[in-house]
Amino acid sequence: MKIIISRTDNLGDVVLTLPLAGFFKGQNPDNQVVFIGKNYTQAIIESSVYVDKFLAKEAILANPNLLAQENADAILFVFPDVEIAQIAKKTKIPTRIGTSHRWWHWLYCNKKVSFSRKNSNLHEAQLNFKLLEGLDLFLEPNFGLIQDWYGLKTPQLPENLQNLLSQEKVNIILHPKSKGSAREWHLDNYYALAKQNSDKQFFITGTQAEGELVLAQKPQIFELPNVKNLTGKLLLQELIAFIGAVEGIVACSTGPLHIAAALGKYALGIYPPIRPMHPGRWQPIGKKAKVLVLSKECSACRKSNFCACINAISVTEVSQEIAKWQKEA
Repeated sequence: MKIIISRTDNLGDVVLTLPLAGFFKGQNPDNQVVFIGKNYTQAIIESSVYVDKFLAKEAILANPNLLAQENADAILFVFPDVEIAQIAKKTKIPTRIGTSHRWWHWLYCNKKVSFSRKNSNLHEAQLNFKLLEGLDLFLEPNFGLIQDWYGLKTPQLPENLQNLLSQEKVNIILHPKSKGSAREWHLDNYYALAKQNSDKQFFITGTQAEGELVLAQKPQIFELPNVKNLTGKLLLQELIAFIGAVEGIVACSTGPLHIAAALGKYALGIYPPIRPMHPGRWQPIGKKAKVLVLSKECSACRKSNFCACINAISVTEVSQEIAKWQKEA
């Protein structure tokens, strides 16, 4: 059976969808899994041993025949995408599965599954499996199974990046920004964390634009002797490799946090309690993943990006967590 998984949104969402590929391969190793994503997510998708082929959404829009050439048996729209759904129908993919909560799926999908992500108590990675009902498969995997189904392999780390790593200290990535997709722990906290933990080597990651924001808002963090600035300097494949080489990461709800968890690294997520951004929906899933979140129900930041709850998590709490991290042999 050839199955196409379509998830054409952001990096963290894609990571949490990869276990579907692992599930299909576990059902039958001869199943072929094609994964449609945006161009910029190619490296993470191709890092999964359970994905046979990556197709870029941009390439399909330019040449819809690419989808027809796959001769797939089924396509799952894990993220609703009206453009790809329209092409999937035109190219006559026999089974086209999507949520019933998008009007265009009534036009372009012939299997519609009714479920709400917004109001569910399930994790995003578990919710993705709801679409399997379109194949008469009913599964709600636990976190242990999800960990096993990522199938991520770490790319080779270039020598110039390998040389940045400390041989004596625990190496930790700080990824403070989220391109506005998540509530963020204040930069003052990241600065204090690095300053108070001089026995650790820290690396700031993010896009070039995010690096410029950090430089504008808290330039002192780059002046610390145990902090190195990698913002805007890494391709996604290099970031994956670098995450695979450090001991762990501290971040809000972002793609790199989920990559670290999937690779079995220490992944400390700092989260707000507000639904649906809360850990119940978006926590990192991995053997060494953990979250810090204020234990209360709150929606005060619904109309503002500033979250008092996430910033109530103290530098001391985070320091206590990273103090437990062991340097890898």
